[in-house]
Amino acid sequence: MIKQKTTKQIVTATLLAAVFGTAHATDVFRLEGFGPISKAMGGTATAYDVGPAGMMTNPATLSLMSQGSELLLGVDMITTDIKITDQTTGQTASPSSQGNNRGPYLAPEIAFTQRSGKLSLGVGAFAQGGLGTEYGSSSFLSQTNSGANSNLDNSSRLLVIDIPFAASYDVNEKLSVGGSVDVMWTGLNLNLLLGGSQVGSLAAGNRVDGTLVPTLASLPGGFAGLDGAHLSFTKNQPIGSGADAWGMDERLGLVYKLTQDTTLGAAYSFKSQLADLQGDATLTAINLTAGAIPVQGKITLRNFQMPAVFNLGVSHHLNDQVLLTGDVSEVFWKDAMKDINVGFVANRGPLSGQTLNILLPQNYSDQTILALGVAYKTGDWTLRGGAQVASQALDSNYLLAVIPATPTKHISGGFSYDFSKENTAHFAYSHAFQETMSNPGGNSNSVAPIQTTHSQDNFVLAYTRRF
Repeated sequence: MIKQKTTKQIVTATLLAAVFGTAHATDVFRLEGFGPISKAMGGTATAYDVGPAGMMTNPATLSLMSQGSELLLGVDMITTDIKITDQTTGQTASPSSQGNNRGPYLAPEIAFTQRSGKLSLGVGAFAQGGLGTEYGSSSFLSQTNSGANSNLDNSSRLLVIDIPFAASYDVNEKLSVGGSVDVMWTGLNLNLLLGGSQVGSLAAGNRVDGTLVPTLASLPGGFAGLDGAHLSFTKNQPIGSGADAWGMDERLGLVYKLTQDTTLGAAYSFKSQLADLQGDATLTAINLTAGAIPVQGKITLRNFQMPAVFNLGVSHHLNDQVLLTGDVSEVFWKDAMKDINVGFVANRGPLSGQTLNILLPQNYSDQTILALGVAYKTGDWTLRGGAQVASQALDSNYLLAVIPATPTKHISGGFSYDFSKENTAHFAYSHAFQETMSNPGGNSNSVAPIQTTHSQDNFVLAYTRRF
């Protein structure tokens, strides 16, 4: 087990290797592929050699690499196009690219592998996923129930860093098995304004409790006088997060060479075991008579986890030049993301020690993903293409403007160029087609009926060095 101090040094060095905000996820909070080869081939990675990044999907694919060592250095760049529309008034809100927390989003890809005989070992650091929005403080999302502008931000930034320690072993000429133990760090920034009616909807559903509740009720007009409530925990820094936590994850996999040209693969990534995210926060109650009342305190996000994932894959060489790949994945969001469970404890002033607990409903569904890829090698070039289609995990009734992780369809392409046997440059591009989703409003996650449109582009530049 790595000491936490050492682990933090590894993550910090990794993050400083590239200036980045975070990766805006495409399959809910998860990236749609890891490494330039997988990204260019629709996210497939379970049953063929995708290089050192294979440890993020199926560590057994490390046994498909050549003997020797390989270093991967790369960066993901993601640009997003998101628009939120109030379907009653026609007002719109689009995330700004200004500020250290926001896009375009850059994420590192760093890994090293060594294959010696039947044993392969690897270590890496990747952004597993995240999300990011910045709507500022002047859009309709910052308006309270009465229509007044609160001048308070609505924004989000989730970052999940995964550091796998992987191994793979050749059981025989056909079967290889692998596994990894991953150290994980998750950080979250959030600015979220809830209208008074949203708080009322949460309270009616027994989703709000704590000793601060009667305090809010004692304000002028009681709950009817509550025009909004704003929760803020954020750091305007490239790396820092308002609330964060460390944890672990594990992954198991195998590859089986059915024939000389056909390989099958299977892998299972376990649900993460992250500690509760914690940090400093400000809770601002907005009363129609008394105005804005900020309360300083500590925030806890309970049981915020990344989901388990099961992958099945196949690859087939049509000839020495053409490779076809396919993956089917099941992502178990239902078990991981039922609610956003927030706990707040005031720690300053006369309200010190008082508590507020909020359950923001999400009710994600399990997600099924089909990915296909093709590669064509000619001389020093390898050309790649792919596509991916996923079922929708989000229920429109629970859509939050600050978490518009809705795209489900992608197309991708890319190439590799071998400068020599030891040195290769890679490029990959993935486009998430525009997805539209509407929340009818009048519920705990939106006062107004809103519609979100979301598309994005992902570029990967990488270099591999073989020893």
